[in-house]
Amino acid sequence: MKKNNLGFDNQRYLETQTDSILTRMKQFHGKLYLECGGKLLYDYHASRVLPGFDPNVKIQVFKKLKDKIDVIICIYAGDIERKKIRADFGITYDVDTLKMIDDFTDYGLHVKGVVITRYEEQPSATQFKQLLERRGISVYTHKKTKGYPTDVDLIVSEQGYGANEYIETERPIVIVTAPGPGSGKLATCLSQLYYDNKNGIESGYAKFETFPVWDVPLNNLVNVAYEAATADLGDINRLDHFHLEAYGKKSINYNRDLDAFPLLKRIIEKISGKASFYNSPTDMGVNRISSGIIDMDICEKAAKIEIIRRYYRASVEYALGFGTQQTIENLQILMQNHNIKLEERAVVTAAEAKRLEGIERNKGSENVVAAGAMQLSDGTIICGLNSPILHESAAMILNAIKTLAGIPDSIDLIPKNIIQSISSMKQNVLSSKGVSLDVDEVLIALAVSAASNPAAEAGIKQLKNLRGADAHLTHIPANGDETGLRKLGINLTSNAKFATKQMMNK
Repeated sequence: MKKNNLGFDNQRYLETQTDSILTRMKQFHGKLYLECGGKLLYDYHASRVLPGFDPNVKIQVFKKLKDKIDVIICIYAGDIERKKIRADFGITYDVDTLKMIDDFTDYGLHVKGVVITRYEEQPSATQFKQLLERRGISVYTHKKTKGYPTDVDLIVSEQGYGANEYIETERPIVIVTAPGPGSGKLATCLSQLYYDNKNGIESGYAKFETFPVWDVPLNNLVNVAYEAATADLGDINRLDHFHLEAYGKKSINYNRDLDAFPLLKRIIEKISGKASFYNSPTDMGVNRISSGIIDMDICEKAAKIEIIRRYYRASVEYALGFGTQQTIENLQILMQNHNIKLEERAVVTAAEAKRLEGIERNKGSENVVAAGAMQLSDGTIICGLNSPILHESAAMILNAIKTLAGIPDSIDLIPKNIIQSISSMKQNVLSSKGVSLDVDEVLIALAVSAASNPAAEAGIKQLKNLRGADAHLTHIPANGDETGLRKLGINLTSNAKFATKQMMNK
């Protein structure tokens, strides 16, 4: 990405965020349990909305403080049971938990254990527990808290938080994180506070969550993009009226935290036996993300594109059977309220224009014409059409790296005999109905070709420059296309249309 397209300064954010966490830690005599919302690692939503944001800058904050930090990972047993997927990686929450353990360890952070929350001996959750334990990971199980959310006396008792297992930690800051929302992070923090208080340790709680940005206006598109990202949860940004009443200052939070604040404050005061100095949900936060925003216009433009992207993603999820119509409607309302049109995302209109061009070129053919379009960092739009030998995504990738490498369109990066050989194997050996190559297959073929073809080698060197590019397909991608594009770091959307009438989208 070119320097003049940056809207975010990572170094400035790294410094202010580190100071904010240390300042909050010093307000307590015991430990600070820091509930982390959103993604600590690989936060691609933030990197799309805040151009220039390093998806791992938040973990860099914790790396600076690693001698003061222990990590607890929470995962809801129900999410393990129904194999909930983290969409940006295409992996289930339990697999993401394993990945998080490895990633935290690589950054020098100590994972003290995994908590399986609302555990009722579900078979898949039990199997996951055994897997972790046999790999040397400490596992704790917490059941649903008795009395929650109405009976504070029962919640803060031996039958409530006292029924949970205590997690032994050593360092003054305890990061409590999870692969996704609803994983039981807050309950885990409060259980730890309960036990610490019983043992005479005056520990505290705080929240580290990137969005919504509390100190920018409610209708700023960066905050609206957060609503779009959580449209399936029904999150709504609101003015923090508690903060306004306490300090006379406007700040932004979201409905679930605002609704939960009075109860949360009562629970904390019940645990500690004294009045909390938190007067609002904003008080509880340590987020300093706004300190890194250096060009709000750039960020708002990127946020608008992200909102459109979320709409397409929700539409595809609905077509695939695991999204809801309500999520789509929530996004449509957001776009209407902020006058956002789908065609404002340049790759959408370019892909459709390319599809129509293909239909015109193939008059009389009953074959589905599928197209893709990608926008490079300099604004150039590159398109691709499906053909008997290539998926539209694969053609788009090859066209893009040719453009970046300055290779004439007439030069083949992959010899036709290699493509024909792969297609023949798919048809005659693997019994595949689809013989054209997807992105995953093209990348392998490209690597093979590079051994003897300097043009292919030059093209491969440009693949890294596709990371962060915007792309759109006129049809739902096949698995090999989606996987390959994700590995390349491309921000992909598609229309909610299947390429064929076959039940398996190959």
